[in-house]
Amino acid sequence: MISTVLVANRGEIACRVFRTCRESGIRTVAVHSDADENALHARVADAAVRLPGAASADTYLRGDLVVKAAVAAGADAVHPGYGFLSENADFARSVTDAGLVWIGPPPEAIEAMASKTRAKELLGIAPLTDVTETDLPVLVKAAAGGGGRGMRVVRRLADLDAALTAARAEAASAFGEGEVFVEPYVEGGRHVEVQVLADTHGTVWTLGTRDCSLQRRHQKVIEEAPAPGLSAPLTEDLYGQAVRAARAVGYVGAGTVEFLVADGRAHFLEMNTRLQVEHPVTEAVFGVDLVALQIRIAEGHALDTDPPPARGHAVEARLYAEDPANGWAPQAGRLHRLAVPDGIRLDTGYTDGDDIGVHYDPMIAKAVAHAPTRAEAVRRLAGALERAAVHGPVTNRDLLVRSLRHEEFTSARMGTGFYDRHLADLTSPAPDPLAPLAAALADAHGRSRFGGGWRNVPSQPQVKRYAMAGEEHEVRYRHTRTGLTADGVRVVHADARLVVLESDGVRRRYDVARYGDDRIHVNTTLLTALPRFPDPTAQHAPGSLLAPMPGTVVRVAEGLTEGTTVQAGQPLLWLEAMKMEHRITAPATGTLTELKAVPGQQVTVGSLLAVVQAP
Repeated sequence: MISTVLVANRGEIACRVFRTCRESGIRTVAVHSDADENALHARVADAAVRLPGAASADTYLRGDLVVKAAVAAGADAVHPGYGFLSENADFARSVTDAGLVWIGPPPEAIEAMASKTRAKELLGIAPLTDVTETDLPVLVKAAAGGGGRGMRVVRRLADLDAALTAARAEAASAFGEGEVFVEPYVEGGRHVEVQVLADTHGTVWTLGTRDCSLQRRHQKVIEEAPAPGLSAPLTEDLYGQAVRAARAVGYVGAGTVEFLVADGRAHFLEMNTRLQVEHPVTEAVFGVDLVALQIRIAEGHALDTDPPPARGHAVEARLYAEDPANGWAPQAGRLHRLAVPDGIRLDTGYTDGDDIGVHYDPMIAKAVAHAPTRAEAVRRLAGALERAAVHGPVTNRDLLVRSLRHEEFTSARMGTGFYDRHLADLTSPAPDPLAPLAAALADAHGRSRFGGGWRNVPSQPQVKRYAMAGEEHEVRYRHTRTGLTADGVRVVHADARLVVLESDGVRRRYDVARYGDDRIHVNTTLLTALPRFPDPTAQHAPGSLLAPMPGTVVRVAEGLTEGTTVQAGQPLLWLEAMKMEHRITAPATGTLTELKAVPGQQVTVGSLLAVVQAP
């Protein structure tokens, strides 16, 4: 029997595994980088071991340090989570060589399937070698790892070399392995996968299908189970291929076989030899705990002959600290509050007051809704996210709500190109026009009409300015003997945390939370309070390129120096933030008059990187 489990991972998945371990009476051990010293997963574990450094390559990708940590903490088993070393056969061997139980598939199965190139060869599928115009579009893909990192779609042959270079760099950073390959890119398909679970006694379960078609940068955003609209013959074909893949490598434990479904056919993509991020939707539909089953299988227990029956439908949305309207730029900062309505499963590695850093994936949490039907589950999740309190950095919450309510999704006609088609509409600003007024009235609560300064003339309107959805809004209100008033709006109630306004006979409630001097959350709208008199020194020269996110400068274009002539859209440098590489391009054709960025430099949001002066 396993008594103590070390989770070789961080954040949400570590917390999720710890939850099952606690329910099973198993002690837990966390590992953490210096950047994660105060992270939730390090706080909730029974014991925690430091991995010196912050970069993944120095910490969570150091299998030798993780094994030493397990031995030092007295663990007798290691759960790999997902990402990092979860699909590393050498790490699995080092765990068992140290006398520990590996809660995962045999190293041989990992070797056969963890490399997507070898997996395809095993199933008789050859990657492209000499790419020609007739092969386009193609997909450059990392041979190891997952999560959409190390992937690039190439539509022009001239872009292939740059895509290969970028994919190799991103894959090496994320997985410690820079091998990439090229395969045909099937457009308009759906991403469908099958959850498998196998024991050491020859039983292989298929636990239904999942649809994960809504993706950004080839990383999943919304997932559901079962995949809607599949015919019975296609579903059986998916199950059959999944079982054959598992049996071909002697698979043991939880794994996922992924397909691209197009024109009624299933095209094999890969087998992930680990637990998937989206596993909660399968757990909800089948009423199982996949982590508990992983542990039981590692202890040698046999599965029942048949899996439990499926019931209902489940949908999961990934909440990211990112700005979808700004190239999905990751965000960092203090997460002041995170809360969802009752009845929604929330898997997260953060709690109120935690900091979202720049070193790792920007996912904050996964929200999951389960209901008897797909329509009910989708409606429940959209409503819960709309009402959720997510106070802190900019997130993709509004995008998730709009995606779940989009007709293409509700009618189950979505594909992997969903955001390519609809992102502009889904991210167009639609803030509540009364949110700035509610913020101003909450701030004014308790202030005396005769409190001094510019507020000492009750008849004069008070003026406040806010930035909301990229635009500036000015608010005017008055103090009167009967309270606060605003033109055309009746103020029913106003205090520092709650404002109730009536407009056109409709009364609405506004919950207000202020953090620091300028950040205000009004219901789901984020505002920034602006000074009455803007600082004229806070201006940058025309053509200034500012860091859109905190991160590290990883590359500068070859031969780029001050005085170089650059073309509009030309890549100038690359930032790495939250495990993704982001390209900074010239805003216009002109001369590079300043180049402040150098490889290895850490930058914050708004840091000056370069200046391109147009002629």
